[in-house]
Amino acid sequence: MKNKLLIIVFLICAAASCDSGNSSEQVTEITYKSVPEFNADSAYAFIQQQVDFGPRVPMTEGHSLTRDWIIDKFEEFGLTVQRQDFQVKTYDGLTWDLTNIIASYKPEAKKRIMISAHWDTRRIADKDTERIDEPIDGANDGGSGVGVALELARIIATSELKPDVGVDFILFDGEDDGEPETAYTRDNSQVWWCHGSQHWSKNPHEKGYNAYFGILLDMVGAKGARFYREGYSMYYAKNIVNKVWNYGIELGFSDHFILKDAGEITDDHYFVNRDAKIPMIDIIEFSPQTGFGRYHHTHDDNMDLIDTRTLKAVGQTVLFTIYQE
Repeated sequence: MKNKLLIIVFLICAAASCDSGNSSEQVTEITYKSVPEFNADSAYAFIQQQVDFGPRVPMTEGHSLTRDWIIDKFEEFGLTVQRQDFQVKTYDGLTWDLTNIIASYKPEAKKRIMISAHWDTRRIADKDTERIDEPIDGANDGGSGVGVALELARIIATSELKPDVGVDFILFDGEDDGEPETAYTRDNSQVWWCHGSQHWSKNPHEKGYNAYFGILLDMVGAKGARFYREGYSMYYAKNIVNKVWNYGIELGFSDHFILKDAGEITDDHYFVNRDAKIPMIDIIEFSPQTGFGRYHHTHDDNMDLIDTRTLKAVGQTVLFTIYQE
């Protein structure tokens, strides 16, 4: 896929020529680097497989099966894979064994792009009216970001077209276990969300690790999803937001990438920005008018929600961004 953008540059004439009524016009052609096609059906299948394992709640069978499967897939694609195992305390006093998964393409490359998602799911449906104490499928909240990341890795590793940069796929564990919606008090001294990114950002898998920028994928597969410019992304990495959103619009996905600002969201990218000092943006479905989608932290977050058109919009835009570096 080759994309071209024609820019009409109107040259302001000098005073002498303006007097004569002369003006000039110059056409400049910008040619982008060729990019493979993102396969949304493949990304969908990766999401389905995660859901089929069952809820990916830490310390459960579904969680361990998914972890091993993700590692196997990255290795199957030929990437270099590392596990980052660590322990955390949860908001209700549990001790959890968690694993961040790091898969690297072209690990020798100095210029690197970081692609992230979280691979765990929420153990309660605290925004639902039924089965509140049961874990959710997390097809979109968790599953979609991982599905897109896996498909990006597969394409980059197997396509004849290769990006010029190295890419690190860093999948965080323990993102979705903050206090329930019904909690009357919160401990402001401790953020109970985003355990994996909090740990990794202070203990990167490689000493001195750095990336040119990062993109976090969170809830990127719902039907009709609209992605606004999230607040922390604009604060820490406005130029990256503008670049990605403009690419998405140029590629024909203006129904998904909206040039309007939303509020700040405490998500994995916040800790990567604050603690690891890597500019990272968040592609996330969050409306400035209505907040998260109706499915958020409910049992409606299942495969019926996932749409290949949304996966295509996000996947192709991120793939395009990587290949232009």
